[in-house]
Amino acid sequence: MVDRTVPGPTDASVRRALHRAATGRTLDVDEAAALLAARGGALDELLDVAGGVRDAGLREAGRPGVVTYSKKVFIPLTRLCRDRCHYCTFATVPHRLPAAFLDRDEVLAIARAGAAQGCKEALFTLGDRPEERWPAARRWLDERGYDSTLDYLRACAVAVLEETGLLPHLNPGVLSWSELQRLKPVAPSMGMMLETTATRLWSEPGGPHFGSPDKEPAVRLRVLDDAGRVGVPFTTGILIGIGETPAERVDAIFAIRRAHREYGHLQEVIVQNFRAKPDTAMRGMPDAELRDLAATVAVTRVLLGPKARIQAPPNLIAGEYDLLLRAGIDDWGGVSPLTPDHVNPERPWPQIDELARHTEKSGFTLRERLTIYPEYVRAGDPWLDPRLLPHVGALADPATGLAVEDARPVGRPWQEPDETYGGRTDLHATIDTTGRTGDRRGDFDHVYGDWSEVAGKVTAGGGGGTDDDLRAGLRLAADEPAALLEPRHADAALALFAADGPALDELCRLADDVRRAAVGDDVTYVVNRNINFSNVCYVGCRFCAFAQRERDADAYRLSVEQVADRAEEAWAAGASEVCLQGGIDPKLPVTVYADLVRAIKARVPGMHVHAFSPMEIVTAAAKAGVSVREWLTGLREAGLDTIPGTAAEILDDDVRWVLTKGKLPAAAWVDVVGTAHELGIRSSSTMMYGHVDHPAQWLAHFRVLAGLQDRTGGFTEFVALPFVHTNAPIYLAGIARPGPTWRENRVVHAMARLLLHGRIDNIQCSWVKLGDEGTAVMLRGGCNDLGGTLMEETISRMAGSGNGSARTEEQLIAMAAAAGRPARRRTTAYGSPRP
Repeated sequence: MVDRTVPGPTDASVRRALHRAATGRTLDVDEAAALLAARGGALDELLDVAGGVRDAGLREAGRPGVVTYSKKVFIPLTRLCRDRCHYCTFATVPHRLPAAFLDRDEVLAIARAGAAQGCKEALFTLGDRPEERWPAARRWLDERGYDSTLDYLRACAVAVLEETGLLPHLNPGVLSWSELQRLKPVAPSMGMMLETTATRLWSEPGGPHFGSPDKEPAVRLRVLDDAGRVGVPFTTGILIGIGETPAERVDAIFAIRRAHREYGHLQEVIVQNFRAKPDTAMRGMPDAELRDLAATVAVTRVLLGPKARIQAPPNLIAGEYDLLLRAGIDDWGGVSPLTPDHVNPERPWPQIDELARHTEKSGFTLRERLTIYPEYVRAGDPWLDPRLLPHVGALADPATGLAVEDARPVGRPWQEPDETYGGRTDLHATIDTTGRTGDRRGDFDHVYGDWSEVAGKVTAGGGGGTDDDLRAGLRLAADEPAALLEPRHADAALALFAADGPALDELCRLADDVRRAAVGDDVTYVVNRNINFSNVCYVGCRFCAFAQRERDADAYRLSVEQVADRAEEAWAAGASEVCLQGGIDPKLPVTVYADLVRAIKARVPGMHVHAFSPMEIVTAAAKAGVSVREWLTGLREAGLDTIPGTAAEILDDDVRWVLTKGKLPAAAWVDVVGTAHELGIRSSSTMMYGHVDHPAQWLAHFRVLAGLQDRTGGFTEFVALPFVHTNAPIYLAGIARPGPTWRENRVVHAMARLLLHGRIDNIQCSWVKLGDEGTAVMLRGGCNDLGGTLMEETISRMAGSGNGSARTEEQLIAMAAAAGRPARRRTTAYGSPRP
């Protein structure tokens, strides 16, 4: 065992850190750790500083002197868990329980009793994925038709909303991005304690989290980030006194601060003190000392700042209410007049009247809030799913976002909002004349997260390899191009991505030779129409200039009939395909996707419907509460023919989370597209490059595409998409570069031909992004397809592309002729069109 005993901070280092905190200076890890040791007069000074920071934040929020709490019921949905935390008495074993889960009637009985007493929050607490450890849990779920604990949790949350009106707060432990998407529509807030970032407490035998897969800090940090990406108002916190060092404790606070700065979603941070419990492995550990708790709360307040909402559970502080209020808390958490604290059953919550007296004695006013904090109530989009708005609105004061204290919850339908259409529905036409209203959204400064945090995640690529690597790469390109994807040839492939001058010319010549051998000289195109049925979107992709808030001047939403009208117009103009994509619009009903396909097929039965990005598919399936496979099956039955392989950007999460903030992870993209292929729904594939990426990430992206094609054979083409920077938020923030260079455009298109040889025959270049002359050059460097006539193109034009939004067949034929090649019309799947 490594000796972690280090000298404590000196009085001088504590005084120096206090001075910096008092004067508003930024603290580093060592200074923050030093402040944890403050005692006596130094602690009093630290509490004064922290209290002042808290008070400034409450004044800025418009509620000076107000400390909040939530009136709740505690619903222990299951006490079974796959983890083995050494301090926990909540988790138990099946033979000690009457059943593996509370049944639905038991859940509703607790919720109804709470509603009768004026509670507004239903706190669902449960163990992590108990069915993966306990056969009894798996059997209970199977007998009732649930695939997982999370499926049952979702069903119970809906039941509580509809039957009682209480607002669910979900604490199911570790969740994936997709699972957060699925649960967000049924709960105004969710939570998971980070507890600690000290990996050794999880990885080393004897540690409090040893043997608990869900307590690995890296996993829990990923959940914090994913909750932000999905836009969930989220509760987290730290647990102190479980064996962490001061530096490790501070590191956890810094990790929480980083996540919130990037996504703005952490509605509260709990600082909880360890209290030893009988019948646990840690029953002999001393409780965390209350002065230590106060110092930790104060340091948390100083580090997280005035806007943070910081809580300490009032039943764990041995009556030291004033001490914790002085330390900078502004919330007491959930308090129940009905149910015990099942996690700390030996320490009952104080009565609410008693809590109010103690709070008032310290100079504050106690006010009730909802499970979702006031700032998120008032913001609405993107934090609250529209199906929850009636439930939250019935209990919230619209002026403050706090609870209406005498309001009583009443069950309400959990259903889609009324459909509203309109806005700037002529944008597809006027984008080329009037243009966009402004170069950025009104919420530019905060919707994309803290730009400095985003910039810090950009990684630099390596060099371009040696001359020997370049020569080896050119030899492979000539003799065995697809072998360049193999890891043993990575240096050669990266050298080719760096090719310039004569070497670049040779690379493009070789790519064009491969193209000629694979597909001949014909340049293909499709007569199609793009229909972007809504540009309302709150995902916050940092590269996207298309997305608008509903209240923005350029926002619009088309009705099903308007989309069908445009499809009929396209058919009359000779189109064989419509391509449908839209923003992730929270007010679109989940039924609209299939309705759009059916309406087009009813109006124009012969039209090929190429529709819905993987992001649209995964979010719609999550909102509907069904699997991606089930959702895609329904779309196929409605008449969906193929899907666009957009939303790929770069299939590397390190660059993806910088570029997109909240879009689906790379693995989810692969899952959606692979599932579509398995169902017989083919797709295109894409890569958007030239922003915050580098060639090693391009190579990895091509490997992912090749691997999926080897498995499914479902890709019809690859489309290289140069980043259009002009109005892209991440460029306006000074982080992304201004699109790819001309050299990079030539390299990427040529390498696509070579790397995907034998797997994907059709390599498409985008005239929208490259222009007519640029497109002709790409046709001489490995490409064989021009894409479509489009008829309307809004996404690239909103980003600042200057190449128009439509081309006639004659213009596409002229592009091919400029490259010295004949042109031929095709279908979406590269067949021959109708006569």
